[in-house]
Amino acid sequence: MSIMPDSWIRQMSQENGMIEPFVDDQMRDGVISYGLSSYGYDARVSPEFKIFTNVDSATVDPKDFNAASFVDREVDVCIIPPNSFVLARTVEYFRIPRDILVICLGKSTYARCGIIVNVTPLEPEWEGYVTLEFSNTTPLPARIYANEGACQFLFLKGEGPPDVSYADKKGKYMRQQGITIPKL
Repeated sequence: MSIMPDSWIRQMSQENGMIEPFVDDQMRDGVISYGLSSYGYDARVSPEFKIFTNVDSATVDPKDFNAASFVDREVDVCIIPPNSFVLARTVEYFRIPRDILVICLGKSTYARCGIIVNVTPLEPEWEGYVTLEFSNTTPLPARIYANEGACQFLFLKGEGPPDVSYADKKGKYMRQQGITIPKL
């Protein structure tokens, strides 16, 4: 497997719509950085958030997740309660090529504040807005800034295309448009 450089990410985004909208530079003036980097792409978080709340003392169950456990907000700055989390989505829409696997790492700016960003790998031929999870590991409220950098995507090229892609198996999170809660 090889990690793909900025020139490849740029070409695939400009010619094939791999990332839309695509920012062909690292934007950082007064914001948490986003855009194209040497070997990755720093995506932004949209202003749509689902803030976890447990007012009903529900049990978190990935097989039967209760959507009522979230409060929806559209804001420029989202406050994550202490020891809690929010779901969000990327500003960018991704279309992953058949021979590429994408992994995501959180921005160090957030990690250094105790805020962890989690995203599962983007499989070959997956497409959609990426649902992001921000965990506040601190005992204090924490801020997430909309339309600023949230995480970096790294593009790994396989030695060949897989026999079965995410599109082939009709994955349950294919072409997600908004913030998507767990599905079974």
